[in-house]
Amino acid sequence: MFLQGKRALVTGSTSGIGLAIARALAAEGANVVLNGFGAAEEIDRLCGELGATYAAGDLTTTAGVEAMMEAAGAVDILVNNAGMQHVAPVEEFPPEKWDAIIALNLSAAFHTARLAVPHMKAQGWGRIIATASAHSLAASPFKAAYVAAKHGLAGLTKVLALELAEHGVTANCISPGYVWTPLVEDQIPDTMAARGLTREQVLNEVLLAKQPTRKFVQPEEVAALAVFLCRDEAQNINGANYSIDGGWTAG
Repeated sequence: MFLQGKRALVTGSTSGIGLAIARALAAEGANVVLNGFGAAEEIDRLCGELGATYAAGDLTTTAGVEAMMEAAGAVDILVNNAGMQHVAPVEEFPPEKWDAIIALNLSAAFHTARLAVPHMKAQGWGRIIATASAHSLAASPFKAAYVAAKHGLAGLTKVLALELAEHGVTANCISPGYVWTPLVEDQIPDTMAARGLTREQVLNEVLLAKQPTRKFVQPEEVAALAVFLCRDEAQNINGANYSIDGGWTAG
């Protein structure tokens, strides 16, 4: 329980990778603040399960991020995990989808960091972790906004690492390959349409074809690395981008 007394905010933590990270941090004693979509009764259930609180906010807007951060209070661990995806050729990519993806996947991480950093610097300890993606290191067709946002998130993380290095605060990325989450499942129909493929072809010829292991990454694997990055033994891991992608970005 090495995180006893630490407050951890995990954005997009009512399902998928974010929920796995929230559970793993709570298991080590952190006071977790959840954020994300879901029915009120399900969010209440998760808060009860984890002994957590909940901070709402529309993270595609600056005001929404500020409202969430105010509700969360001073945080010692910030996990920028919330994200969305849209799949379409660049000439058909809806501008409003581009704006929303950049806002949620990249701009929100800037706004949470700028608001969390003063407390971390004042106490001389903090952890900022971004759930990036293999798409922070490599590109795929039909994902212009997502790839741009994730590359930007990796760059933002490096800047934070350099600015905060002398204050006991680290900033790192975790870049999973395809993890079986609602985000991945929801993009299958768009990919089917964009590429003219069946569901099985998308799974085997597009998604798992990227990963030499031919296996989806498990949310708990990402969560385990997030927990390690919060340990004192990880205090000199700073500005790193860790791949968990079955070898996708090794080639």
